[in-house]
Amino acid sequence: MSKPLARYAALPGYVELGRSLSIDPVQLLRSVGLDPAGLEIQDRWVPAAAVARLLELSAAASGRQDFALRLAERRRLSTLGPLSVSIREEPDARSALRMLIRYQHTYNESLRIRVTERDGLSAIALHVEPGEPMPVRQSVELATAVTHQLLHYLLGDRWQPVSVCFEHGRPDDDSTHRRIFDAPLTFGGDYSGIVTYTSDLDQVNRLSDPLLRNYTQPFLDGLAAPEEPTLTIRVRELVELLLPTGRCSVEQVARSLGVDRRTVHRHLAKSNLTFTGVVDATRAELAGRMVTGRRHTFTEISEMLAFSAPSSFSRWFHQQFGMSPREWRKRSEG
Repeated sequence: MSKPLARYAALPGYVELGRSLSIDPVQLLRSVGLDPAGLEIQDRWVPAAAVARLLELSAAASGRQDFALRLAERRRLSTLGPLSVSIREEPDARSALRMLIRYQHTYNESLRIRVTERDGLSAIALHVEPGEPMPVRQSVELATAVTHQLLHYLLGDRWQPVSVCFEHGRPDDDSTHRRIFDAPLTFGGDYSGIVTYTSDLDQVNRLSDPLLRNYTQPFLDGLAAPEEPTLTIRVRELVELLLPTGRCSVEQVARSLGVDRRTVHRHLAKSNLTFTGVVDATRAELAGRMVTGRRHTFTEISEMLAFSAPSSFSRWFHQQFGMSPREWRKRSEG
């Protein structure tokens, strides 16, 4: 499997910020295999792992745990390239967010965004998967700040999140976090992301001009987003929810969707997928995420992913990732 890529547009203002914090941004770029001159070509694709490593090294070199947040302040909606034109013309925040998620492969292949709604609240969860074990604190904070920035662009000052949460621990100084997000902060949580009122997502996009929407469609036509049946997406979501319960079967998923198992298999086949393949891919994604964090022990992770014993989980993990869970976690800590 090829490793995910990201656009150089993820680093606008990086050199200027680095110099303002008395570090050598050019040397740091070269140390992770990135070409400093390439920053001028925003649409150039580079390994997402290199970008993640650069952000962590820059935070360490500057002694600023808020490095990524400071970088996010230098971004503009236009950083998303042609996609920004279409997002800006969506009628409401919900449709704009859906478009961002649908076309996320056009700006950062390592970023995963998922929205869940419950009891009047919407949780926008963000995960960064660079394809190899490494710290991603800065990358996660950058993605969270950029998503917050996007919603603020669309909704204006009237919008304020209910809370902002992170899987990683609280920094020694969280003043920049409090200033940027202006919302209750939670560190060491189950996921990283933004919680907002669901009704806020239905608010009118203040930037939208209905007369321009027809003109933005050509941009989307050129982005070639993969079409994936909605039911396939729901299957993936249910597998992720059911795996920790030990009740993840195609029958249970079919019952939850209100269809029979043959319908599930048929829809998955349209995307060249099988139920077993979806379970395996989801288990691997969850395993990498859980092992990277320190919230759960390896025994707990083994149970949550429905393995019969920790030793079985360890053997499976080594087959999937080429190293033991302990080695993966150690490398992810930097």
